[in-house]
Amino acid sequence: MLNLHSFILITILLSLSPTRAQKPITSPQMLDLLIRNYTFSDNLNMTKTGEMQSVRLPPNLSGVRARAARFRCGSLTRYGARIDEFHLGIGVNLFPCVERVMLITHNFDLNWSISFYSANYNLSGYQLVSPILGLTAYNAGKKTSNNPNSSYPLEVGIRSDQGSPITINFTVAAIRDDHVDPLCASFGRDGKTVSLKPPISPYLCGSTSNGHFGLVVKLPPAPPAPPPYAAEDGGGGGEGGRVVMWKVAVGSSVGSALAIVLLGLLLVAMFAKVKKKARMVEMERRAYEEEALQVSMVGHVRAPVAVGTRTAPIIEHHFVHYKPK
Repeated sequence: MLNLHSFILITILLSLSPTRAQKPITSPQMLDLLIRNYTFSDNLNMTKTGEMQSVRLPPNLSGVRARAARFRCGSLTRYGARIDEFHLGIGVNLFPCVERVMLITHNFDLNWSISFYSANYNLSGYQLVSPILGLTAYNAGKKTSNNPNSSYPLEVGIRSDQGSPITINFTVAAIRDDHVDPLCASFGRDGKTVSLKPPISPYLCGSTSNGHFGLVVKLPPAPPAPPPYAAEDGGGGGEGGRVVMWKVAVGSSVGSALAIVLLGLLLVAMFAKVKKKARMVEMERRAYEEEALQVSMVGHVRAPVAVGTRTAPIIEHHFVHYKPK
């Protein structure tokens, strides 16, 4: 049987495990805290300083990539570091940093970026063309929090007020379009404000502090609204209604004229056909009457008599008598 101490230890471990019932993620800040919890609860085998390790995230965070590395605070300030898409130059300041710092990089795909950043921040007039890339830092020394009873690490800020800025390389992550010049967007920690500025070079952004960044392009202006139609302003009121009514009147007039012309041509054709038929009947009648037999009296009866067509015979009065020999 488990003793009391073992039971309490197991209960504490289960309560701190990230596999416990998960709350719905409603903001980018909550998403950052969730990634932080998985990073520190995952026993990463970080044997070397500055060695990047992938953080195991649950299935409901599919599409989110997180990697972490530990650094000594002094070494990071003296030498800087290059971790994934971020480059920290020499002279960066970390505050407050006790001994070691845990740097965590985030890479959200476009679905997560649009759902959590376009929806929560004011990006009206702009469109994301890259995943959101983030850099967070937490104290990884012996004292991880201001509260000794808390298991959550203290967040560390990174600033580059002097020297080279913190750069973010979007060359691989961004959707490239040579015809559009994107702007660098920096998303504020308040969950509302967005700062825009030109990149240092194509697809390379600069910042004086850590945070979350992306590339955006300005959307083209919306086309102007069409003029109101007569049906929409209650029967032809306004300039737009008068224009539409004028077009309807002209169209109706042209259509009526074409219909009248076609009807006239049809009537002329019918009249010519009837006239031609009447002429043919008249010609047939005349031909028949000219060939009809004349009527004369034969005794007491009227009867048709044909016109003479033969030459009347003529009796020869002078002939030669034939005398036999």
